[in-house]
Amino acid sequence: MGNPIKKLAGQTAIYGLSSIVGRFLNYLLTPLWTGAFLVSQFGIITEMYAYVAFLVIMLTYGMETAYFRYSNKEGFESKNVYTTIVSSLLITSILFLILAIIFSQGVANWLMYPDHSEYVIWFAIIVGFDALTAIPQAYLRKQNKPGKFAIVNLGNVAINIFLNVFFIWYCKDNYDQGTTNWIIDTFYNPEIGVGYVFIANLIASIFKLAFLTPEILLIRLGQFKREYLKPILKYAIPLLFVGMAGIVNETLDRILLKRLLVDELGIDATMTQIGIYGANYKLSILITLFIQAYRYAAEPFFFSQEKKKESKKLYANIMTYFVIIVCTIFLFVMFYLDVLKYFINNEDLWVGLSIVPILLAANVCLGIYYNLSIWYKLANKTGYGALISIFGAVITIVLNLILIPIMGYAGAAWTTLVCYFTMVIVSYVLGQKNYPIPYDLKRIGTYVGLGLLFFLTSDFLISDLPTPTKLSINTFILVGYLGIAFKLERRQKTNK
Repeated sequence: MGNPIKKLAGQTAIYGLSSIVGRFLNYLLTPLWTGAFLVSQFGIITEMYAYVAFLVIMLTYGMETAYFRYSNKEGFESKNVYTTIVSSLLITSILFLILAIIFSQGVANWLMYPDHSEYVIWFAIIVGFDALTAIPQAYLRKQNKPGKFAIVNLGNVAINIFLNVFFIWYCKDNYDQGTTNWIIDTFYNPEIGVGYVFIANLIASIFKLAFLTPEILLIRLGQFKREYLKPILKYAIPLLFVGMAGIVNETLDRILLKRLLVDELGIDATMTQIGIYGANYKLSILITLFIQAYRYAAEPFFFSQEKKKESKKLYANIMTYFVIIVCTIFLFVMFYLDVLKYFINNEDLWVGLSIVPILLAANVCLGIYYNLSIWYKLANKTGYGALISIFGAVITIVLNLILIPIMGYAGAAWTTLVCYFTMVIVSYVLGQKNYPIPYDLKRIGTYVGLGLLFFLTSDFLISDLPTPTKLSINTFILVGYLGIAFKLERRQKTNK
């Protein structure tokens, strides 16, 4: 049998590459949006997608992980598990869409967009379709169909990008310059504004559902098993709380920024704060993308290795390699921030660059937490995961309420870091008591400590040098970090 770590790396590349490429291409829309819209208008985009994150978790309610768990579980037929879960999501998504349409105006009023109830309906469709397609995508991963998986993801992204370019770069830009033709007259209405970002996403979601229709149609009425639903939901519902609490930690800050600052600053200044925070948050993209790709491959991989003799040792080694990679990404972003900041196509947003290292460090902690969290999934103790995530959510809420009025978006960034770091500690302690995995804390601490030392050295000693000189020195430091990691890991392998 081949090296399982190489197998995980290969699966991360196969299933993660399409997600990485897709999400990266979507992130490339940020320069388009920040260049085309006011900072406050970009704040609207940031806020609305924060709500999307909540709703997707709510409407999938832990069923993706439950599918991987029970489709491999003794006593459960995989095809019956698939039909049962997809049918459940279909029912809840339809109910959600009906309620969203009925109460769209009331929700728009609460969001402080009383003239745009259409936003609510558009996003309800987007979220409903995304929830419905989650399990078919998981099915493709389980059936080892990377080609179809990639086509679905990249097709969705390609349509979204094409429509954004069409509506915003072609139509809006030409219209603003006084140029028009029958295409612009037919498809563009300047009053819709940032709404075209949402329309593009909506159309892309419809096409994604169409791409996955063959997988959805695999369900059969006779394969729906009510007796399956109870244990599946018992396993999945705690994961809903894990997911909801996790999204509180990831996105609630953008919502609270508006609620906590609007009375003091006014709506335009508040949306500007949200825009600055959202744009600079996107500079942590590389760590976020890697974590997403890794999670696509890691979850089914960890379950498949569970019964093997050396599985826990394998999990420990994977954690060490994971830390090396995310620390390297952290250093890369910070060392080349003078170049990467141009990803934000608006100098008015650069005022928030000071929060980038804080958010990068927070994402490093988040990635470590995702690795640690496998213990409660493998041990069938998902309730612990819910408690840890709820604990993190409480920290997020309390610290945001305290720090945002004092520090604005910087308070939100520090809250994110404190929250994820605390969750890492709590999850590690509980995991060692309930499902001990022999993580090599000395090795992990060495790589984290070296990364922090090299970052601080660069930040304090060479930050004021001319950009070309600074970039050259930082490149040397980054290569040095990788060289040290390679040498230490080679020595570790030799000493085994």
